Amino acid sequence: MLDGMRRPLRGVSTARVALGAALFALLGSVACRESGGGSALPRATRKVAEAAPLVETAYDGEFRGGWADARNAATAPKGPVAVPLGPHSEWTIRKGSLKNRTYGALLFRFRGSGSRVPHLEVHLGSASGDPFPRVRLRAAQLASLPTGWMEALVEFSELNPSHLRFDSVTFLSSDVATDENVSFDGIGFTAPSGTDALTNPASSRVARRMEVDCRANAKPINPLVYGTSYYVITDKDDSQWQLGATGRRWGGDSTTRYNWQLGNAWNSGKDWYWENVEVPSYTTFLDANAAHHEETALTVPTIGWVAKDTTSFSFPVSEFGPQKDTDARWRPQAGNGMDPSGKPIAPGPPTKTSVAAPPEFVAKWVRAIRERDRARNSRSVRIYMLDNETALWNTTHRDVHPEPLGYDELLQRTLSYGAAVRGADPDALIAGPAAWGWPELFFSAKDSSAGLDARPDRRAHGDTPLLPWYLSRLREEERRTGVHVLDLVDVHFYPQAEGIYGEDGKVDPKSAALRIRSTRGLWDPEYTDESWVREPIFLLPRLRRWIDENFPGRGIVIGEWNFGAERHMSGGLATAEALGRFGQYGVSAAFYWTFPKAGTPAFQAFRAFRNFDGSGGRFLDYSLPTLAPGNASLFASRDAGGRHMVLVALNLSPEEALTADIELTACPTIARRTAYVFAEGEKAGFRREPLVTGEVRTLRQTLPPWSMTVLDVELAGAISGGIEH
Repeated sequence: MLDGMRRPLRGVSTARVALGAALFALLGSVACRESGGGSALPRATRKVAEAAPLVETAYDGEFRGGWADARNAATAPKGPVAVPLGPHSEWTIRKGSLKNRTYGALLFRFRGSGSRVPHLEVHLGSASGDPFPRVRLRAAQLASLPTGWMEALVEFSELNPSHLRFDSVTFLSSDVATDENVSFDGIGFTAPSGTDALTNPASSRVARRMEVDCRANAKPINPLVYGTSYYVITDKDDSQWQLGATGRRWGGDSTTRYNWQLGNAWNSGKDWYWENVEVPSYTTFLDANAAHHEETALTVPTIGWVAKDTTSFSFPVSEFGPQKDTDARWRPQAGNGMDPSGKPIAPGPPTKTSVAAPPEFVAKWVRAIRERDRARNSRSVRIYMLDNETALWNTTHRDVHPEPLGYDELLQRTLSYGAAVRGADPDALIAGPAAWGWPELFFSAKDSSAGLDARPDRRAHGDTPLLPWYLSRLREEERRTGVHVLDLVDVHFYPQAEGIYGEDGKVDPKSAALRIRSTRGLWDPEYTDESWVREPIFLLPRLRRWIDENFPGRGIVIGEWNFGAERHMSGGLATAEALGRFGQYGVSAAFYWTFPKAGTPAFQAFRAFRNFDGSGGRFLDYSLPTLAPGNASLFASRDAGGRHMVLVALNLSPEEALTADIELTACPTIARRTAYVFAEGEKAGFRREPLVTGEVRTLRQTLPPWSMTVLDVELAGAISGGIEH
């Protein structure tokens, strides 16, 4: 067995969650200012509680109906209750025998101690520890009252989408660096809409409205959003070829040190004892992709060093002495670079394991690839990616790059290596900077090493967040030199809450629900990430705004992503949710790390978009806007001719079936449609339901608990809405 094939895949989960938490422990309000968290909420002019009578009152000048302050049940205030809210404080009210699961909404009044409107979040709770989402108040939920108070109405479809029993309500501040007193009054619950019974939510019997809007211009979906990322070149498991994936990324830590001239060598860095190991040639990877009709995204090294052979390693025990761990099975002399106490050992010179790899080294590689392509009359590499997670080099590859990367070095390496690729392949798509996660959008590795509160590198660059600074400087350099070095902005995304990511991610009910909610970090500006991040990420809209402001015309690549627990239904639903959002938000490419194994729910999520019927049936080429209730998602696609639609509907509730009335607004009438359903516990993949005819513009479909449903729809005429280009 080749050395490169016996090395385990590097783990992203625990290390990156811990690293991210440590890096942002001192962040305070810095990132809040970047996300708009410091401005006052706009005030609505209408009264949000009109036509919403209370059916249960919790607090109105005093606690009522058995409700009490969870801190001190004997507390009996008269009039509004004032509580301190800040980074480490919250206020919870509780009722010991609350039987109801569902109301229409939570209604309450509040005001701050000054003129600024407090930024609040609210969530339900239960003694059993069941999971409930944290809802950040937004302008549409608020109204100004003549008394100077604000009134909030938060629908239960957001607070309790899974219809779980609850016994408490918690209020907290979303200003993580602000302490202030907030007064509350008039807390209560409104009746549910329609005919729902308070004690027996009937989502499985009462139809929930969904909508597809055919009036809107459809947006193109780049097929490369259905990509995978795997640096092991050959593998007996052929699940990756059964997904219907559209592309495969050569990426991961070891590709930073790949020597294409040797053709069979890279250094595994921190992931595996800093060893040079033997791997099959990159041509094997390219040829396998071509044979399976998948595009290639190829990581090229920009660190400046690559493996010089297949036998060297950076921390031999014979030279550096005893170490905390060694590769006892394969190379007992190869140490992990930590002394017996766990302290990092200073590395020797890079030449111990490596040879220099300047920009011309990469240019020669790209020219060799293109010469090979011309001989075959083909293009084997679609995207060149400028290295992998450069801000972690001082950890993952500290044997050759022990110093943390700063703003200027990142820019210079992008310019020099990007120009080398462009000169060798003028038509290439070039992606960078391969940011590993949330902190790197705002700070450099130098900042992280010094402490984000100090952030010396960022302060030296106008205190501008790293990624906007990087994009604006690349734009300036392109205008100055005429050399176009970046087409795609490449970032990685993994959920940061503990125990969520990873093949062995937690699957208890609370963790499973959190995994699904955490996908909202990709797109939802109202979702506060439930990890050490503790603020809205809304990654895709944020990236689009930064690009438009600083370097217009760039696309977005999610170079690695994964929501964990791919063998569990929560992992499958999170995967399907992400795939749908990538298409909806115009992502240029996305590469799942690594690939879901055949038959798993995450595998079925790919099949929902790429091969739902086993005969090549797929999500189509243009995305249409949709609406769905809080416990479900709906994604819609159409073809260029406008007579064929494919919808993917997700029921995110583990307990309740959902009867969906999907209105095709301004669409032609429905000729016929077929549903394909995959629900929790099913082993055979998507099952086909009988053909349905006779519907006009509304599809009625039962969505089982925790399920993916694909609706293949043939229309009687052509959609009149246009297509964006």
